[in-house]
Amino acid sequence: MNSALSAIFSWEFVAAGTRVTTPILLAALGALVADLAGTPNIALEGTMLFSAFVGVVISGFTQNLWLSVIGALLMGVIMSSILAYFSLKLKTDIIMAAIALNIFASGGTIFALYLLTGDKGSSASLKSQVLPNLDIPFIQDIPGIGKILSGHHILTYVAIILVFVIQYMLYKTPLGLRIRSVGESPEAARSVGISVFKTQFIALIISGLLASLGGIFLSMGYVSWFARDMTAGRGFIALAAQALGGTSAYGVALGSLLFGFSEALSFSLQFLNIPYEITQSMPFLITVGALAFYAWNKLREGKIKFF
Repeated sequence: MNSALSAIFSWEFVAAGTRVTTPILLAALGALVADLAGTPNIALEGTMLFSAFVGVVISGFTQNLWLSVIGALLMGVIMSSILAYFSLKLKTDIIMAAIALNIFASGGTIFALYLLTGDKGSSASLKSQVLPNLDIPFIQDIPGIGKILSGHHILTYVAIILVFVIQYMLYKTPLGLRIRSVGESPEAARSVGISVFKTQFIALIISGLLASLGGIFLSMGYVSWFARDMTAGRGFIALAAQALGGTSAYGVALGSLLFGFSEALSFSLQFLNIPYEITQSMPFLITVGALAFYAWNKLREGKIKFF
């Protein structure tokens, strides 16, 4: 009991929570960009899954780490382009199109894995490479702080940097202004010469690239293989983090930390002889609770109505 509690209230737990937050944060930033453009990207789950798959397969067959990263990012662009084509060009309902992509990714990745390797369920036969962890000089030697700030996966640091980059892009650049304008009022944006289609297409591409980084982390950083549905709902949790964080990348980061640390806590609570089913459901229960609080707050402000 005491050992389990000491594991929870420790520097290692903080480091683990930061690591678990990484894929959620990357996908949530993608959700933020797409949502502000008026094109909510519900296909984050499928994009992460396909990118995780492509990264492992290319890495396993070519043994080229950076080529696998490029391939995974390209897969994210393809997924977002498909979503943009159906929703923006053909005027298909974007939610239905995204759900179709998620379903396709779940079965399509396993089918493609079987065709390419003969494996069923996981890429056990592929010797995939992984992206490195980074040790920060001097900081890594500081007791406690060194375990939190140093030794993380390279994409964890990329995710932290991207929080500031996305915030700056959205609120300090012409592209960010166009994205927010189109999301706020497409007709008004169109009246001043802004291409609504182009802006929303760019937003979806950025969203897909960010989600792809989250997928790469899962299969080439969090672990070193691909497994069936390994995203495990993180794409949907990222949507919840974005809804909770509002329109700011900083708020989205805080929302992602909430869900990331709740997942890390669920792992630690397994040492307290709490039933596995309860600990595994904790991140999703917290997600439901956070969204319920978000809806209640909006209802109180009069921004949404039941009738």
